[in-house]
Amino acid sequence: MAKNFAPRIAKKDRKILDFSDRLSDLFKHSDERLLKGATLNEIELADIVVKDQVRTKFNDASIKELAANIQENGLIQPLVIHKNAHDNKYTLICGERRFRAMTSIAMKKAPCFVIVNKTPEELMAIQFSENSSREQLHYIDQANGIYNYQQATKATERKIVSVLGISKSEVHRSLVIAKLPLELKEAAKQFDIEKYVLVEYEALEESPIKDKLYDQIVAGKICKCTQFKRAIKAFGGKLKRKIRLDNDDLMDLVKAQLLANGKSKKMLKSLLQEAAE
Repeated sequence: MAKNFAPRIAKKDRKILDFSDRLSDLFKHSDERLLKGATLNEIELADIVVKDQVRTKFNDASIKELAANIQENGLIQPLVIHKNAHDNKYTLICGERRFRAMTSIAMKKAPCFVIVNKTPEELMAIQFSENSSREQLHYIDQANGIYNYQQATKATERKIVSVLGISKSEVHRSLVIAKLPLELKEAAKQFDIEKYVLVEYEALEESPIKDKLYDQIVAGKICKCTQFKRAIKAFGGKLKRKIRLDNDDLMDLVKAQLLANGKSKKMLKSLLQEAAE
């Protein structure tokens, strides 16, 4: 269905807006200190280098629609780029869909928030937070983004929760999904497989039945949790789940063992129960 856009406004009648005060609103989950010092400038698109982004799944139709919107109404939300000190070039941090749309209609320049002197870890946090606030970010891309951040920073799950502003359970699930075979993750995107199908699959102990489930998922025959449960029944009944503690839970266990009062057993029992669930 075609969308109706607002009528085009002549350049002389357009208002010049200062977005700098609203910059932090674009990154609701980011630490504001990461965005300190950003400036809004008009930058040549040819001077912007596009590297691997958090988002890897793009819809061609939505890019064309976005390009038509930009052509008609201009770019509403600027790109976010990082100025490289060694060559004065710019690296795209957020806005690859917008960048693709603009290059498809041969735009030469675009308004950009320019940030400088950021570490790779800070740039990853900004990039992830901006992308995760948008509906189009696939959960596989989110999982890979969280995992890459963890690998780059060696952060614990609790640290990731603090920096990226998402729940501990979501961080844990994302790290589980990110470590799955590439074939499974590609199938998840291709067939729109529900996230919890992959989570449930990974939680199962190794067995011939799990191998059969793998083949079914990769072929796109299991896309929903209900299908996953039916397949387990069809292949021979219940399967045992792995019980696994992450690093933070292990630290809690150590602390519990060091307690000298009667709370130790209760805490250990609670942690083990949580891990099993």
